[in-house]
Amino acid sequence: MTADRDRLLEVIGEDFAVLRGHPLPFGATRLHGGFNFAVFSRHATAMTLVLFAPGGAEPLVEFPLDPELNRTGDVWHVFVQGLAPGCAYGYRAAREGKASPLHRFEPAAVLLDPYARALAGPSLWRGASRAECRAAAWRGLLVDEAFDWEFDRPLKRHLADTVIYELHVRGFTRDPSSGVAHPGTYRGIIEKIPYLKELGITAVELLPVTEFDEADNFRINPLTGEPLHNLWGYHPLSFFAPKAAYAVDPVPGAELREFREMVKALHQAGIEVILDLVFNHTGEGNERGRTLSFRGFDNSVYYLLDPLSGAYANFSGCGNTVNCNHPVVRNLIVDALCWWVTEMHVDGFRFDLASILSRGPNGEPLASPPLIEQLAANPVLADAKLIAEAWDAAGLYQVGTFPNFGRWAEWNGKFRDDLRRFVRGDAGMVPHLATRLAGSSDLYQDDGRAPFHSINFVTCHDGFTLADLVSFGGKHNEANGEHNADGSDENFSSNGGCEGPSADPAVRVRRARRMRNFAALLLLAHGVPMWLAGDEFGNSQGGNNNTWCQDNATGWLDWSGLERNRDLFDFCRHLLAFRHRHPLLRPRHFEGEESGERRLTWHGPQLFKVDWSAASRSLGMHLQGLRGEAEIYLIAHAAPEAQTFALPQPAAGRAWRRFVDTACAPASVAPGEEPVLAGQAGYAVSAESVVVLVAE
Repeated sequence: MTADRDRLLEVIGEDFAVLRGHPLPFGATRLHGGFNFAVFSRHATAMTLVLFAPGGAEPLVEFPLDPELNRTGDVWHVFVQGLAPGCAYGYRAAREGKASPLHRFEPAAVLLDPYARALAGPSLWRGASRAECRAAAWRGLLVDEAFDWEFDRPLKRHLADTVIYELHVRGFTRDPSSGVAHPGTYRGIIEKIPYLKELGITAVELLPVTEFDEADNFRINPLTGEPLHNLWGYHPLSFFAPKAAYAVDPVPGAELREFREMVKALHQAGIEVILDLVFNHTGEGNERGRTLSFRGFDNSVYYLLDPLSGAYANFSGCGNTVNCNHPVVRNLIVDALCWWVTEMHVDGFRFDLASILSRGPNGEPLASPPLIEQLAANPVLADAKLIAEAWDAAGLYQVGTFPNFGRWAEWNGKFRDDLRRFVRGDAGMVPHLATRLAGSSDLYQDDGRAPFHSINFVTCHDGFTLADLVSFGGKHNEANGEHNADGSDENFSSNGGCEGPSADPAVRVRRARRMRNFAALLLLAHGVPMWLAGDEFGNSQGGNNNTWCQDNATGWLDWSGLERNRDLFDFCRHLLAFRHRHPLLRPRHFEGEESGERRLTWHGPQLFKVDWSAASRSLGMHLQGLRGEAEIYLIAHAAPEAQTFALPQPAAGRAWRRFVDTACAPASVAPGEEPVLAGQAGYAVSAESVVVLVAE
């Protein structure tokens, strides 16, 4: 105890005093002379601030708050004068009176402040055992948030000009093949910035970086007997604090500095940072879960509950559902987003299972959800990109109908499914392909949105990688310990002739061509392309389409594929350079609207004669700019036999040049170096291939 008190003296000055404090702002705020603490709890009748010495496991000192002096409305507050950064802190909350199934106060538990900017707690990725992780609790950290941003600002790139690259901070560089000095960290991403620039992406979208417990998975890999971890982090303990284990420096709070250094370095390279944030549920789980933070402060406010039994609604599929449209919770979410923008310089957000954000207090979908409107109109977030995963785990699917207030973009799940089915050769997909290539007007035009409100993707973290999409007819998730019952069964994939890896040259050629087909259609479609990290060099997860728990070679990128599949990387690099070169591919409006941006015409093998029937597998798209831009002709041909396509006559003085033919070797050239076609009247298109021509 003496040693602990000595350590306390290291962070408390001679002017130490405990004063009334202020109810705003929430959290632990460093003010002149000390720290102000403020936390919400409507139903608690007692609240205690608990301080821990730096690195201490046991409480060092506790300050019971006076409900008359230290409470304003539903906010408990206190100012500790003389307190400097370095301590950890938490709260004990209690309630007297009749027991209620709606409340889960645990007076013995030290609760984590929902507004804590940095956390202290054990981590498997920093050497703690699973038992230590399960036995310990998380504390807020009092940190010095000063950082020299110099002249850094969010980049404010127009969404139409954006190319998103989805990656996981740990999985991106954790494998030794990444060759970085700091694998699995924010600094590891900095080391890969030259690679990202060479590829040509404009934004990284990071899977959850707010604190979570990677030890909250109890399953064992039945194939190896090894324990499984929570790799992805979709069980947040905090909406603020960045993951400490993604920092190199083990000093508590260093993650704030290293995250900012990463953002600053990416901005200097012209790359934006988008965070995948989880507001739909928390890591506290269901009735059998641990009381860590929210439920211990005010369970009936933070979560959707059965009003009689207190059982948690489970629209998230993860045990609980955050009561997002409660005014207090709305403010928490808005405050978190504004902090990420103002203090961490983040450029935008993707909202996991965002349809939950549209649910009311009884779980009902709201026509005008207050939270979604508030985010759309928030002045601090006016330049931030807002992207909804417009569905949830309870069947609320809102792609194209998400309440958007003219502001929100959406992950376009219909784009993914339609392109997968077309490339696979399914019947009746030509009309759907045309709609998706042109920006999905069926989804976004009727409510005044634009093609760039469609976030187009074929693969993402949740599902097959591109290589697995063309190599497996079904998922292979046995290693997840759930008897292959987890992960989507509706993948619209095709293995090209055999399941899994193949040495058959014909199978390998067909798979490689299909990957190029997907890349060309995705990266040249109207809308905002999102690319899964590693797809550009054929990264495989062995057919596992739900690697959330695979903190191993299955869930990490194998960078050795970059040299084995350099031709695929160059193909993707060329496509992105082509997209950046031609504004025609990045429209601000739908074709035919007031913009006068372009003219789009559809063709089949014969000009102006498109076969829209179920039997058709072919489509030609002719893009003509109305301001003298280059013309682009894209041919998508999924039929199993070759077909000659007539070509439209380009403008006077121009000739068609071949940029892409996914059946050729090489399949692409650098933009600006396209060879002129020997014949300008027609082009022989190989089976199951995509061709892109340009005239400028």
